[in-house]
Amino acid sequence: MSIADDLERIALQERELHLAHLNAGVAWELGSKLRAMALERGHKVAIDVRRFGQQLFYVALDGTTPNNADWIRRKSNTVARFYTSSYYVGLQNKAKGTTLEQSQSLPAADYAAHGGSFPLHVEGAGVVGSVTVSGLPQRGDHELVVEALCALLGKDYAALKLGPEEN
Repeated sequence: MSIADDLERIALQERELHLAHLNAGVAWELGSKLRAMALERGHKVAIDVRRFGQQLFYVALDGTTPNNADWIRRKSNTVARFYTSSYYVGLQNKAKGTTLEQSQSLPAADYAAHGGSFPLHVEGAGVVGSVTVSGLPQRGDHELVVEALCALLGKDYAALKLGPEEN
């Protein structure tokens, strides 16, 4: 898929994957679903679910390092800033031939426009948090989150997943 195709598909994912509410129970269910998927597939990832300003779920699986926690912080900061997925922001910048630092004067030490953090949109409230995975290549991080959200919400992942990556 081209960058334009990916951006269009991510926008569709973000329109379709809305929660009725976000509380500690929903965060536990989503985080636990991600953990189970990662363990089943042998992924070495860290997982975070948060309302902005409050971490509700966190796990670091065997094989991760403190670096994964820092990537989560930076990617979720990007979602909190733009209310869209960190992968979307990264692809937008790539299409324009720029970076967050260049286009928005945001320091790379605090923001990462790499796949893996997805906005948690609550119906009637808007984007209130994020779910983030770190440890896979960025497209894999993004897709693992989308797949888990589809499972949680009873949506057809095959209809929402990204197509093959363009080389």
